[in-house]
Amino acid sequence: MLLEVEDLCVNYGHIEAIRHISFSVEEGQVVSLIGANGAGKTTTLKTISGLRTVREGRVVFEGRDITKVPAYERVALRLSQAPEGRGVFVGMSVRENLDMGAYVRTDRKTSAYREDLERVFSLFPRLAEREKQVAGTMSGGEQQMLAIGRALMARPRLLLLDEPSMGLAPKLIQQIFAIIKEINEQGTTVLVVEQNAAQALKLADRAHILETGEIVRSGTGAELAGDEAVKAAYLGGDV
Repeated sequence: MLLEVEDLCVNYGHIEAIRHISFSVEEGQVVSLIGANGAGKTTTLKTISGLRTVREGRVVFEGRDITKVPAYERVALRLSQAPEGRGVFVGMSVRENLDMGAYVRTDRKTSAYREDLERVFSLFPRLAEREKQVAGTMSGGEQQMLAIGRALMARPRLLLLDEPSMGLAPKLIQQIFAIIKEINEQGTTVLVVEQNAAQALKLADRAHILETGEIVRSGTGAELAGDEAVKAAYLGGDV
């Protein structure tokens, strides 16, 4: 098992943001976490990344308990996140942003590094066209591509994506999810948090629904997409 989240509890002050959630991610899978705003999805990803303190439970990555491992060390272990809101370095160029994604690597002058850069440019040709452009002048969709590309430059075994479709036009949302599928097919395991439940379930091998900090339903993406209660609550009655 690549990732195991076991009986995880996380607080914001006295408020329980996550209550005793458990799930796993197998190597090669796409796993989706869906739910309404405030359900605990982003908190879950931040906790896996090391940006939130665990009150109870643990996070295990490649068989190692990383619950107390600092966030920067988790990146070195090849666990990388593209955050909600993109978080690009707005004053830096596209290329500089991508280089920042690889800050833990020691092989920047090797062919392997260039190959990874070319992989990102192949997935996102727009970034190749704008390699020298300042990130803050790019559109929201282009910044989302850059955020994912930057995360890929760390060569993650597990890529965490937080709301990759947020604020994007429908056509661009389809494009982003097609690229996420391609990233997975190239060998990167993906854990994605997403409010667009239809797209998230269509992509997912496994999916979990969070409500008020708890997992209330789990299954394959197809199973949940075909569930009448899920359709009514999250899919507008249809997929």
